[in-house]
Amino acid sequence: MAFPLPNELPLPSGRFEPRGEVEVWFSDELPDDLAELWPRLLESADVTGLYPFICWRDDPYQPTDLSEVDAMRLDAVLAADFAEYRRRRLPYWSNPAAGDVRDELPDDDDDPEGFEPWPHDPGPPFECWPGFAAGGSDTGAGVSAAQAARWAVEDLLGTDPFVRTCQLALVPARRSADVPAIVGWAAEAPLPLLCALLRSWEERFGVRVVSGFGSALTVSVARPPLDVPHAEQLALEHVLSTADNIVDDPPTPFPEYANGLVGRHQWRFWWD
Repeated sequence: MAFPLPNELPLPSGRFEPRGEVEVWFSDELPDDLAELWPRLLESADVTGLYPFICWRDDPYQPTDLSEVDAMRLDAVLAADFAEYRRRRLPYWSNPAAGDVRDELPDDDDDPEGFEPWPHDPGPPFECWPGFAAGGSDTGAGVSAAQAARWAVEDLLGTDPFVRTCQLALVPARRSADVPAIVGWAAEAPLPLLCALLRSWEERFGVRVVSGFGSALTVSVARPPLDVPHAEQLALEHVLSTADNIVDDPPTPFPEYANGLVGRHQWRFWWD
């Protein structure tokens, strides 16, 4: 046994498997009471250092050295990334026709039946990197990280058609944000940047990593933004995560995406 399992919790059968230099425990199947079990797993993680994660045990993986995450100077990286992102996207934000997919059709062709042009996206309302969004309000009367994570697990179990093919992993980690790097979740995501963002969101918004399978990552959010200006600043951080579903897939104007973050206790990212 690579590490002692929390005996006080009703875990299903499973086995240890190596992930780089560490051993990770994987269940054979998802527990039937996973939503009820999840808050207890998170609370026990403060003692055991074992964080729960829903994933495919047999997914390709490539663990990332946490020293790469430690070395990330997130504010400087995001400032440079936004300058480049804005340079590339400004023509489309300034000129709605530049982003209209009908411009790509031959002049003598009508729009294909049922084909809708992309909606105009005015882009983020910032000319330069505005800095990190302030942390979500923590008055002591809000939702705990464990409760928000339970809601996210319940939603995932009720809406994702593939989640029942996953396993529960217990990952030895200092914090939930490091789990994707330790497991080596394999997607097109830049893991050092993503885990640095997750660490920052963990501190500011009470984020906990819930699942990573296929190309999608789901996190729970205990302290989401409660107004639009706050959400817009946070939405820019989501854009700079490089996830394909943020604004671009499906095409969603930046203001619409930002508005959807207000009061939202679950964020989902995917890379095509």
